[in-house]
Amino acid sequence: MCYIGHARRMRFKTAHFAAIRLGLGATALIIATAQLAAQTPQGLRVVPVVRGDHLMVSFELRDGLSPEVRAAIDSGLKTTYTYTVELRVEAALWRDRTVSTAVVTNSVKYDNLQRKHTLERTVDGRNEKPETTTDVAKVREWMTSLEDLPLFHTRLLQRNREYYVRVSASARPSYGSVLWPFGSGTSAQTKFVFR
Repeated sequence: MCYIGHARRMRFKTAHFAAIRLGLGATALIIATAQLAAQTPQGLRVVPVVRGDHLMVSFELRDGLSPEVRAAIDSGLKTTYTYTVELRVEAALWRDRTVSTAVVTNSVKYDNLQRKHTLERTVDGRNEKPETTTDVAKVREWMTSLEDLPLFHTRLLQRNREYYVRVSASARPSYGSVLWPFGSGTSAQTKFVFR
């Protein structure tokens, strides 16, 4: 076969496909940046601390109880926030390795007749004692934060090694709405060194 006279056409197609790939890459970058910017107001703050034989994890979901969520709770709809907490270690050449995972589920159900909120929490499937309250601030704190929960034993860790705790949050029901907080999920992570 002879390609004399067709070299320009071949170069044009190659340049055309390169331009398309560049355009698609730029579009993907803009979309990813927009999604990160949209998640910033609902920032998730994670604080891991080693105490004794356990890794204590605290986290707070800022702006997690939006007006739409409060309206859903006030209507009597049971609302659940699920936090997946992963203890991970970075790998040099491969994907990061998950050392252990814990799932914390916080839920609230409002009784319109008694005007009380019932708060429930499960940690890895174990139910903690439910609480009832009329205090809206307590409901907000219960649903959007957790303080010093001993989720992981230090026997899983190696001394003088860097780890990180990653927390992913999701809400149910989500209705697939953009107005629902972190409808598709939000996450954050914090590194620490086990000494």
